[in-house]
Formats: sequence, structure tokens, C-alpha cells
Amino acid sequence: MIPIADPEMGSEEIDATVECIENGQLADGPEVRQFEDEFAAFCGTEFGVATSNGTTALHAAFAALGIGPGDRVVTSPFSFIASANAIRLAGAEPVFADIDPETYTLDPYATEQAVREHEADAILAVHLYGLPAEMDHLRDIAETHDLALVEDAAQAHGAEYDGRTVGSFGDAACFSFYPTKNMTTGEGGMVTTDRRDVAERAASFVNHGRTANGGYDHVRLGHNFRMTSMAAAIGRVQLSRLPKYNEARRANAAYLTDRLRDAAVKPPIEPDACRHVYHQYTIRADDRDGLQEHLESEGVGTGVYYPTPIHEQPAYQHVDHDAPISEQMAGNVLSLPVHPGLSGDDVRTIASAITSYE
Repeated sequence: MIPIADPEMGSEEIDATVECIENGQLADGPEVRQFEDEFAAFCGTEFGVATSNGTTALHAAFAALGIGPGDRVVTSPFSFIASANAIRLAGAEPVFADIDPETYTLDPYATEQAVREHEADAILAVHLYGLPAEMDHLRDIAETHDLALVEDAAQAHGAEYDGRTVGSFGDAACFSFYPTKNMTTGEGGMVTTDRRDVAERAASFVNHGRTANGGYDHVRLGHNFRMTSMAAAIGRVQLSRLPKYNEARRANAAYLTDRLRDAAVKPPIEPDACRHVYHQYTIRADDRDGLQEHLESEGVGTGVYYPTPIHEQPAYQHVDHDAPISEQMAGNVLSLPVHPGLSGDDVRTIASAITSYE
């Protein structure tokens, strides 16, 4: 079976982890600070704050921006549930705006309508599947209505919009380093920002509300959302490989898109302003379930991200919503293997399996 994901770990990651164990810096320390600096530089931002995972990165970003009880955050219902959960964990309420059916990211017009109707306080833009949201338009909306703008870049490490790396557009941006992401630390997350005040509050929030000096001075309520030094050591190695990983994903995606041009499926698009990094290569098919069964029988692993929009989840039935496009896409999308571990034979097998389906 060709797997939908295949995290790549090697001797460099092992050596970096062993070094942390041997020097005794396990929980937090210089390795984490170096990873924060290096990842922020990669994104083109002044600051990075490492966290324990992508969800805690989102939670920390909202806390650092003062988003909490009584606030409303407009976001996509077509995302992993962590996007909305972090809003609620911060004490705010999500407001769902529908998506563009071509990009699967927030429709700016639906977003502006939701902002006006609900008197929103922030926008959480999700860069889904590795494709940036329409950041120029969303940023204009945020500036016009004096809203905080946060990027959920959990699936978009190294993606670009208008020549700029995602993670550098909003008041804060959040990344995940879960094993299946374009780069991993095992588990981990990162907040990037150009705002010193946001970085300092986020760093305090993930470390029990301590001041930058540490010790036992706690100036605000906080959590233990810290990243371990071992995770950071793995992340530094993975970050050095990320450009190569992304190029391999893009090459695999280009081959599939070319081969599927005449197939009875809709391949993903890459708008002119965007550089897609294909965390997932997601097609649409009218007979999604039948195609998925066929691909499994041909030895091709697949995934459906996501079969149920967030607003239809039991935990969100209290939230007002009107997202027919998200509901339609949930019934049609199917993600194919596109990861760097694929061989030439693998991508040919994937394409042939799809074109042979009738």
C-alpha cells in the first residue's frame, strides 16, 4: 500500500536528540531558543515562540492578542477542528464563513459579510492543504474593521502568497509540527509574529505566565505549553530539509496534475499569487467513496480531510452557520499521497489508478 503520509526521520534527528539527552537540557533551553529564531527567520518574521503542538500555538496566539470571552472570531468551517477549538478554549466564539470552492480557503466576501453581521473581533485564516488563503483581501478586511488577523498555517510550512512566506501576514501565525506535516518535531507548534508585545505575551502564556526572566514571578495566567529541547533539536534538522521536502511535494503534485487533466476528477489549483506546498494533494470526485474504494484496491492509500465540516460536529451544533459550499466539498474531496517518500513508480501508480476508474 502506498501510504498517504510517510514521515522521514534519519540519523541526524537521532544524533540531535541524543545530544540533548546527554547534555541534560530536556524540557526547555537553548535548543528551543535557536529553533524559534531559525523558524522565525525562515518565515521572515522577527519572533518565534515554540509550543507543545499546533493547537496550543493557536491558543497562545489568541491569549497574546487579548482575544477572549465576549469576542467573536471569523474562521473556516472546513478545517481540522483544532482551528475552532482554540478559539473556544481562549473563551471566544467562532463564527463560520464559507469557503471558495476552488481553493478550499476562506471566501473573502463571505468573511466580510460575517464580520459585519456578527461584529467580529478577529479573523482566523486557514491555509488549507498547503495553499495560502487570499491574504491581501483578508488583511484589507481586518484593517478596515480594526480586527486582529491570525494565520492558521499548520499545513503550510514554506507556502507563499505574493512572494511572501505565510506566517508573516497576520498579527500572529501558528504552525503545527505533527508527524504528517511538511516538517515535524514529533509533536510541536510555533507562533510567529513581528509584534514584540505578542511574542512576549505568548512566551509568557506557554510558560505558566512567567516573565522573560523566568523564576517564580508569574504576571499572568498561563499554561505549560512549552516545547521540549528534544523536539526542537529534531525541528532544526527538519527545517534544514524543508525546502527539499517541499520541492519534492511540488514535483509529485505537478506530475499528478498533468496526468489527471482529462480524468473525471478535479485536481487542486495553484492561483498565480500563490506557491502551494501540497501538505495534501486534494482532488474532487462526484463518486468520491467509490473512487476511494477503487484506489485502496489498487494499493493506493487515501484520506478524506475533512468528512464533516466543523459546524456539523456535535460540539458545534450551538453555533449559527450557513456554509453550503463547505458541506458540498466535504462529500467530494479526496487526498492522495504526495509526500517526498514517493518513488517515480508510486506517482505513476497513483495516476494510473485514478485514470483507470470508471
